[in-house]
Amino acid sequence: MGNIIGAIILGVIAIACFIFSYLQFQEKGFLFNNAYIYASKQERETMDKKPHYKQSGIVFVFIGIIFLINAIDTILQTGWLNFFVIGIAVIAIVYAIVSSLIIEKRKK
Repeated sequence: MGNIIGAIILGVIAIACFIFSYLQFQEKGFLFNNAYIYASKQERETMDKKPHYKQSGIVFVFIGIIFLINAIDTILQTGWLNFFVIGIAVIAIVYAIVSSLIIEKRKK
């Protein structure tokens, strides 16, 4: 019973991440991006937000996939699905770093 509840919670979090991702791709709502959050008010007004929204949308897709795989693994109790989670997490981190560098390079 506990596994089912855990899987449902993980599934709900995955759906929430996919919804946040959709909103980021549509450039609606708050921009969940460090470059935007830590920017001053003046920088926020002049900032091109489109690449930051795209970056946040892609990262939220990765996070949603991670939670979805964890939900599936909680039900199936395979153990080997954790390797996919680790792989996707590494890809998400590398993407976030590389895309941030590319965005900064294009800004200059």
